[in-house]
Amino acid sequence: MSDMEGMMPELTLNADAAKVEAPALTLSLEPEPAPAAAEPAKPEVKPVVVDDSMLNEAEKKMVDEFSKKIDISDSQLVLQYGAAAQKSVASFSESTLNNVRNKDLGEIGDTLTSLTVELKGLGQEEEEKGLFGFFKKAGNRVESMKVQYTKAEANVDKIARDLEQHQRVLMKDIAMFDQMYELNLKYYKELTMYIIAGKKRLAEIQSGQLAELRQKAERTGAQEDAQAYNDLSQMCNRFEKKLHDLELTRMVSIQMGPQTRMLQNNDTLMVEKIQSSLVNTIPLWKSQMVLALGLENSRKATAAQTAVTNATNELLRKNAEMLKMGTIATAKEAERSIIDIETLQHTNQQLISTLDEVIQIQREGAQKRKEAEVELGRIEGELKQKLMELRS
Repeated sequence: MSDMEGMMPELTLNADAAKVEAPALTLSLEPEPAPAAAEPAKPEVKPVVVDDSMLNEAEKKMVDEFSKKIDISDSQLVLQYGAAAQKSVASFSESTLNNVRNKDLGEIGDTLTSLTVELKGLGQEEEEKGLFGFFKKAGNRVESMKVQYTKAEANVDKIARDLEQHQRVLMKDIAMFDQMYELNLKYYKELTMYIIAGKKRLAEIQSGQLAELRQKAERTGAQEDAQAYNDLSQMCNRFEKKLHDLELTRMVSIQMGPQTRMLQNNDTLMVEKIQSSLVNTIPLWKSQMVLALGLENSRKATAAQTAVTNATNELLRKNAEMLKMGTIATAKEAERSIIDIETLQHTNQQLISTLDEVIQIQREGAQKRKEAEVELGRIEGELKQKLMELRS
C-alpha cells in the first residue's frame, strides 16, 4: 500500500478499530505572538457549509453507503459514532501539546549566545596608555593573541558541533511535522465524512420515518403511536447533538493544520539561522583571525617607530613653545621702564582730581559761611524786635 493510500480516510462504527500513533517530535516551538496592530476593516465572512460538495466522487460513494448502515435507534452506535476519529484528533493534539510544552529553544539560544560571546571576546583586554604602556604590551601582544585565539577556536569548534547536532534534530522535527500535517488532514477528512453521512441519514429519517410516525400518531390518537413518535424524535435529537460534537472536533482539527505549519516554520527559521552561523559566521571569523595574526607582526614594528616619532615630535613642539614664551617674556621685561607711564598718568589724574575736589569744597564752605552770616543778622534783628515789643 502506498503512502497516499495509507492517508485515505476510513469510516467505521467501531470506536476501537482506529489505533492512533501520532509522530513523536524531539523539539518544538511555540509560535511567537504577532505584534499588535490596528485592525483593518474585516471583510464579510461567508460561512462554510459542510456538505458533500467538498467530497470527490469516491468519497461521496463511501458516504452514501456508510449512511445506510447508521441505525440511530441503536444507542451504543450513536454514542460511539465518529469516536474513532475524535480519539485520533485528541491523541494528535495531546502529542503536539506535549512536545510544545516540554521542549523549547532555550538550549539552542544559549548555544548561539555563547558563540556570539566567543566571536566578540578577543582583544577586549584593557591596555595601559602612553609610550610606556605600549612598549610593555607590544612584546607579548602576538603571543597573547595566539593563546586567546587557540582557546576561542576550541570553544567555537565545540559550539559548532553542538549547533550541528541541534540542526539534525530540528531537520528531523521538520520532516515529522510534514507527517503530522498529513495525518491531521486525514482526521479532518474522516470527521467531515462522518458529519455528512450522519446529516444525510438524519435528514432521511426526519423527512421519512419520523414524519410518518407523527402523521400516524395524529391520525390514530393512540398512546403507543405518540410514544413511538416521541422516542424516535428523542433519538434524532441525541444523534444531532452527536453530530454537533463531531463538528467541534472537526474545528479543532482544522485549527491544528495552520498551527502545525507554524511550529514547522519556527523550526525551519532556526535551522536557517544555525546554517548561516556554520557556513558563514564561523569560517569568516576564523579567516579574519588568521589575517589579524599575520598583520600583527608587521604592525608591531611600525607601531613602535610611530610611537617613538610621535613622542619625539611632541617633545620638540612643547620645548619650542616653552622657549618662545620665555623669550617673549624676557624681552618684554627688558624693555619695560622702572615706572610705567600708565602709572604716572594715573597718579597725575588722581592728584588733579583731588585738588579739584578741595577747591570745590572750599568754595562751598565760603558760600555757606556767607549765608550763615546773613541768617545770623536776621535772627539777631528778629530777636531785637521781639524784645522791643515786650517793653511797650
